[in-house]
Amino acid sequence: MRKLSERSLFTGNWLSIHEAIYQTKDGAIVAWEVVRRKNSPIGVVVIAKLVPSNRLILIKQFRPAVNGYIISFVAGLAKGDAKQALAELREETGYTGRIKEMSPVLKTGSSIIDDSGRVIYAEVDERDPKNKNPKQALEPGEVIEVCLVKRKDAKKFLLKEYKKGTYISANVWYVFGVEDKLK
Repeated sequence: MRKLSERSLFTGNWLSIHEAIYQTKDGAIVAWEVVRRKNSPIGVVVIAKLVPSNRLILIKQFRPAVNGYIISFVAGLAKGDAKQALAELREETGYTGRIKEMSPVLKTGSSIIDDSGRVIYAEVDERDPKNKNPKQALEPGEVIEVCLVKRKDAKKFLLKEYKKGTYISANVWYVFGVEDKLK
């Protein structure tokens, strides 16, 4: 594929939509609509585990794009930085954690958006006094419920929420939905 041109169709506060024209190796011309973030930050998805109980921290958040609630991991536009990822965890859940592992920069939705992110694994020490009574620091308009789930119960929890009309984030299902099939 060879890119021939690209033009902006729409620009909003956070995103822009472009039409990209390509030529295939056999000469066909194809047009695709592409979404771009205006400030190109690297997002983070934080998979956090409480220790010693080994419960996972999931969130149930209202998202206007789906006009409903969705179960997901803590996530945000944090320039892919570990320190900012921990700030996202603290903001959305009230918990203070430490990074145990961080992925390379990954492409997160390449079928439509030029978006990048990191998956970060964090541990939260339940015995730390800062984590005894966590208090969220949500931004205006954010509605987030913290869900603490044992790993062995995660798939059952997701299916129960789904039956109640809650959406399930694909990245959460990737982790818990088929794990028993991969053993």
